[in-house]
Amino acid sequence: AKGRVRGRVQGAMDMEELRVGFVGAGRMAGGLARGLLQAGKVPASNILASAPSDKNLDAWRELGCRTTHCNLEVVQGSTLVFLATKPHILPGVLAEIRPAVGSHHIIVSLVAGVTIQMLQRLLPPYTKVLRIMPNLPCVVQAGAVVFSRGSSAGDKECALLRSLLSSCGLCEEVPESHINIHTGLSGSGVAYVYLFAEALAEGAVKMGMPGALASRIAAQTLLGAAKMLLETGEHPAKLRGDVCTPGGTTIYALHQLEKGALRATVMDAVEAATNRACEMAKD
Repeated sequence: AKGRVRGRVQGAMDMEELRVGFVGAGRMAGGLARGLLQAGKVPASNILASAPSDKNLDAWRELGCRTTHCNLEVVQGSTLVFLATKPHILPGVLAEIRPAVGSHHIIVSLVAGVTIQMLQRLLPPYTKVLRIMPNLPCVVQAGAVVFSRGSSAGDKECALLRSLLSSCGLCEEVPESHINIHTGLSGSGVAYVYLFAEALAEGAVKMGMPGALASRIAAQTLLGAAKMLLETGEHPAKLRGDVCTPGGTTIYALHQLEKGALRATVMDAVEAATNRACEMAKD
């Protein structure tokens, strides 16, 4: 038992000493950083972010993070480096930071459409590379993140990344081929849910409920339904069936949704977003 306690304390100390860098300081990078900070995983003073201008960096300074305009400085001052640039500028950034990347670094890419193979080709041999795809609710610690490991990233690096990212929500290791599907399901999927929430609230407004109240109830309805799915582990069809009573309100409403082909349309949306993510990877 003593050994286990010592291991946990050592792990906590390692986390506090971890220096995390962000090359690129846009919305998704900021969401991840906020998740880490809100969970107390990494002190703000141990986070260093770079961007070409101050436009995005002001928000990072307000969080207490350090900032710079020099990508090389981020790599030199960090062990774990998140790459969060736009896809078209990433090759230039990798060429710039390559001389500073060493065997102690863990390089984690958030960049859409850039494969692990490409990252490994543009970085020094045997660089520990991982690729992650988060979604925006990471900012409120309710995100869904998937990650894949490169050939030199081992269980230790994956455990560290999982420990950090679990503070942002659900975190799963997947084959790299699933990353584009995750983009269609969850990355873009939050927008489908917002559209559905808006429609729910507008239906209630049509029937006479004030808009602000309808929006709050719609949001809580989605939150509660999602929580039941995660905590019971039941198939959605089973939980949906539990809400339906013979001749009741729900089955009448579901009939209207089926007439509108809700399920087929949502499946088409996930397919369209996944296919677009695959196209972007080829550009």
